[in-house]
Amino acid sequence: MRKLLMAMLALAFLTMAGCSSEPSKPAQTEKPQPKAAELQTGRYAFQKLYIAARGWARDAQPFRLESQVTADSKGKDGKSAVWRASFASPAGRGAKPYVWSGTDAQDAPSRGISPGTEDSYSPTNASTQIFDIQFLKVDSGKVDSGGTTDSLKNATTSAFEVAQKHGGDKLLEKAPDIPVLYVLDWNHTTNTLIWHVIYGNSRDDAKLVVDVNGTTGEFIRVEK
Repeated sequence: MRKLLMAMLALAFLTMAGCSSEPSKPAQTEKPQPKAAELQTGRYAFQKLYIAARGWARDAQPFRLESQVTADSKGKDGKSAVWRASFASPAGRGAKPYVWSGTDAQDAPSRGISPGTEDSYSPTNASTQIFDIQFLKVDSGKVDSGGTTDSLKNATTSAFEVAQKHGGDKLLEKAPDIPVLYVLDWNHTTNTLIWHVIYGNSRDDAKLVVDVNGTTGEFIRVEK
C-alpha cells in the first residue's frame, strides 16, 4: 500500500511539472539579406544576351542595345542593372528582344536573362538595321579589371566619358539625380554604330543627348 501511494505521488508530481513547463520554441532563423544590385556595362550584358539570341536563331544579329533606369540604378558611370538587346533573324524574318537583369528591384525584370515576344522583321526598316558585332569596340562605361576577359577592359575611353566631356559633367554637377540612359544602334545613312548617351528619363524629355562612335570612341555630335 505504501509503495502504491509513493508511485501515485510521483506520477502527480511529474504531471504538474509537465503542465507548468513552457513548450519549446523553434529556433529563430536569420532572414536572408537582400542581394545587392549588379551594375554592368552594356558590352558585358550584350555578350550574354547575344549567346541567348543565337539559341533562338543561328543567324541572329543585333539592331539595338539599351539600358533601363531602375530604383537602384540611375545609369551613372556607363553601368546599369538592366539591359535590353533586340535581335533579328534575316532568314526567319523575325525579331526578338532579350533582357539581362542584375537586380531585384520592383520596377525591374527578374534577375538573369529573359526572352521577349517574337515579332516580324523587315530588313528595309531603317529603325531596325542589324549590325556586325565586330563594330562594337567602345563600351558604355569603363570595364572593371575582373568584369570581362576581352580587350574592352583595356579600352582607353567609354561612351559615358566622352559624353561627360561634352556637357554631361556640368549637367550632373547641377542636377546629380538626373538618370543616364544608353542606346546603341546602327545609323544606316553614315554606316556608323552609335552610342546615344541620354541624360534624362527618356529620349523625348532629355536634358542632353550626346552621340559617340561605338567603334572609335570619337565624339559625333550633341543632339540636344
